[in-house]
Amino acid sequence: MAVHIRLARHGSKKHPHYRVVVTDHRSPRDGSFIESIGTYDPAVDPGALKVDGARLAHWTKQGARPSHTLSRLLKRLPVTSPAGA
Repeated sequence: MAVHIRLARHGSKKHPHYRVVVTDHRSPRDGSFIESIGTYDPAVDPGALKVDGARLAHWTKQGARPSHTLSRLLKRLPVTSPAGA
């Protein structure tokens, strides 16, 4: 099973909010997922990316590959931990 880390779109029309999810590559963009590891809010400038770094490291060690868009966001934006982590 190929596992990917990608964005799942939520929020209302023209006001997107994304979750960073670990999912099987065959499931649809907003479909079922294995685990939610963070959020991304593009509405604030320069964008708020909150990712659980420990879970991200765990899944990449297991062979999960981030999507092209998510890998660009991880390089460009400072990653903050969620409030509960």
